[in-house]
Amino acid sequence: MATPQQVAEAARDAMWQNDRASKGLGMRLLAIGPGKAQMCMAVREDMLNGHDICHGGFITLLADSTFAYACNSYNEVTVASGFDINLLAAARLGDVLTATGQEISRAGRTGVYDIHVHNQRGEAVAAFRGRSYTMKGKPLIEGLPMGKPK
Repeated sequence: MATPQQVAEAARDAMWQNDRASKGLGMRLLAIGPGKAQMCMAVREDMLNGHDICHGGFITLLADSTFAYACNSYNEVTVASGFDINLLAAARLGDVLTATGQEISRAGRTGVYDIHVHNQRGEAVAAFRGRSYTMKGKPLIEGLPMGKPK
């Protein structure tokens, strides 16, 4: 029988295999666990807007990808039903942004996750709250346990 951590790692691997968006932006998945994930991304030249700072959409993408890995860590296909983001500080060329996500609540088919984005100096860049919807009975990987451990 797989442990919850092993299930989270298998779900990560299955998702990462086809995650063209996160890979294309140079994101790296640093950590995964039941209901949590951590990813990072370096701010590139092609991510800068007309003010020479990172476009907020790229910061949102990093937070949203982290949210996706956290809420899919139970081997049940889970999608976003909505999110809010507050951009707290500018990110600049060369900054390395790290998003750390944690489940706040998960009941029935819905969940709430908080994602905090910081730069390499530990300064807060964004605060993201995602709401998830789980497709009950639809595993990411057949044969592995599904759902939050009791």
